[in-house]
Amino acid sequence: MSYQKRKKALILLADGTIFHGKSIGKEGTAFGEVCFNTGTTGYQEIFTDPSYYGQLMVTTNAHIGNYGTFAEESESDSIKIAGLICRNFSFNYSRPIADKSLETFLEDNNLLAISDVDTRALVSHIRDNGAMNAVISTEVDNIEGLKEQLAEVPSMEGLELASKVSTKEPYYFGDENATYKIAALDIGIKKNILRNLAKRDAYIKVFPYNATFEELEAFQPDGYFLSNGPGDPEPLKGAITLAKEIIKRDLPLFGICLGHQIIALANGISTYKMHHGHRGINHPVKNLVTTKGEITSQNHGFSINRQEAEAHPDLDITHLHLNDDTVMGIKMKHKNCFSVQYHPEASPGPNDSTYLFDEFIHNIQKN
Repeated sequence: MSYQKRKKALILLADGTIFHGKSIGKEGTAFGEVCFNTGTTGYQEIFTDPSYYGQLMVTTNAHIGNYGTFAEESESDSIKIAGLICRNFSFNYSRPIADKSLETFLEDNNLLAISDVDTRALVSHIRDNGAMNAVISTEVDNIEGLKEQLAEVPSMEGLELASKVSTKEPYYFGDENATYKIAALDIGIKKNILRNLAKRDAYIKVFPYNATFEELEAFQPDGYFLSNGPGDPEPLKGAITLAKEIIKRDLPLFGICLGHQIIALANGISTYKMHHGHRGINHPVKNLVTTKGEITSQNHGFSINRQEAEAHPDLDITHLHLNDDTVMGIKMKHKNCFSVQYHPEASPGPNDSTYLFDEFIHNIQKN
């Protein structure tokens, strides 16, 4: 696309603040909660991560698109973000294994994206004022109309989104002759989680978000997994009930991100919406068991209540975020159950926390 032909665009935040930019191709309007990710690489993985469903993504890295896209690096079958906001968009790319440009990738997924935005100022505004609903649009002369539409967009707090991204029918992943069988609840699962389980000699059956314990149990799995995903965990009553059933039977259970929050709720620990969340690939976490530090990939706007977790008689906090002391991991004292708030399956990295998949397999072996 010719740089000169690109249409003017804007970002209108719920508090009335406006930022200006230019469209990357597609014209129109998109709504969602505005958030930012500080990763310098991995934009394709971010855009296709189901946990980002319903969010307008601001990328803090100055250049987006310069290495194109590669089909094998998508975390799901389509782009899941509601829209993209960036500083400099690269229409050209240089990477030998790339199969298309990011521009083509966005067009194929019908995604509205705008660039030439002062993302440093926008991110600073989000950090100061919190994540909030916003709209991006090429209708730059219709600000009052956009404000009216934006006012009708529901808050992320209380919003159930797992049903929007979960598989409709169960499916299998890995080698059916593998040593271990794992039943995974898809509330927004990433492909790299499945890859990490499969390469540890596991055969996985992935179930829809509303599957019952009886349906998962019929697979006769050796272990159970609760995935990452978007939205508020509290409305997921079915998943919480499922977690309670697995815990009651003391079956091996592992949860990541939204799955971690579900396990907390199943134990009576409340969750809350964070000011602007954790989204990036260099978040420092301390493992309280080993006392080692881990650099982690994170993507969440909700967290579990630390005071309630500390006071819980059957839980240990295993990991803490070193920037704000939020809970990053829990383990049940008398049940075969643990979970983390961050992403040990991170792609393109870091890989400090992949040992957690080994721990899950070890828990299955000792069961």
